Formats: sequence, structure tokens, C-alpha cells
Amino acid sequence: MLTLDFPGSRKLIAAIDAAVAAPDDKAVTDALRSTLCRLIRDPEVRLPDCVLDALPDHYARRELYVSDRYGYCVVAMTWGPGQGTPIHDHAGMWCVEGVWHGQLEITQYECLAAAEECCRFRPVGTLTAGPGSAGSLIPPHEYHTIRNPSDDAVAVSLHIYQRQMTCCSVFQPLGQDRYARATRQLCLDKLD
Repeated sequence: MLTLDFPGSRKLIAAIDAAVAAPDDKAVTDALRSTLCRLIRDPEVRLPDCVLDALPDHYARRELYVSDRYGYCVVAMTWGPGQGTPIHDHAGMWCVEGVWHGQLEITQYECLAAAEECCRFRPVGTLTAGPGSAGSLIPPHEYHTIRNPSDDAVAVSLHIYQRQMTCCSVFQPLGQDRYARATRQLCLDKLD
């Protein structure tokens, strides 16, 4: 189901469909990462103008497409200056994330110990990604933060999830390397 038609949307979906036909999660995410890097640089593919509109109180999640055939979901996220996430997971599903506009700072975390209510994490690397770059997450290596490091520019990323992501675990600091786990219901923002 095409949620919003935009220049190159059919080309984008055809390329993603071809990539998700790979035989296993690693092959799928490798193919999607390559595909996404190529599509971000393709002048025929332009995300809808509304994805450049930041919201003042939270980063925006705008669903562009859900595949009836393969089950994956494509979400554009708009990050206002300084907006970001706490440490979070992707509810046990793979994801490929590409920077379409601006820059994002991504920090990966290793889970040292997990319990129902409290976890221990340590950061294992931070990178600043610009337009045309993409990365992937495959459980159990899915814990990370994303943040727009700019004081005045908007950033846009495109996320391809294994299926619709309606909730995830978020982790709030308790002190040192300890974090409290909570479940967050994820909302979608309107496409204008």
C-alpha cells in the first residue's frame, strides 16, 4: 500500500522489494544498505516535501509505505535541531536506516546484562552520518541512540523496518552503566 506518492516512489519500492528477497536477515540488510545509499543519491527519487517539516516537541515519524507482500515498513523521520532518542531497541526486528538530509549522530550500545526492569549498557562507538550513508541493525545488536547534532538544521532519515514498528523498549539512565527499561508505544505523525 503506497501511503504517499512522491517522485521516484515506485522506483524506491521496487528496489526495496528486490533487496528484501535475499535469503537471510544479514543478506537482506546488506542489500538494503547498498540499495538505500544508491537511492538517496538518485535525483529521480525525492521524498515528499512534508518530511522536511520538523515538529517542535518531538522528532517526526511519517510512514510512507507498508508492503502487503513482504511486510516491511518505510518510515521517514524528521529530526529538529538537537532532537534525539534515548537508548532504544527495535523490538527484535532488523532495520536499515539511511540519512537523506542533514547529519545524524548514532551511538551503538552493547547490552552487558538484561533484566525485565533494569539493564546495563556500555557505548561501543559513535559516528556522525551524512546524506547518502546508511547502517543496519540486526538483533541482538540493536541498541542505539540517534540525535541531530545541529543547533539550527533539520535532518531527515529513512528507516526500513522488517515490519511495522508500533512499540519498542527505551532505557533511561539510573546511574553509571545502569538503565531502567520501559515500553514505549510509537505514534505516527501526519503526512501533509
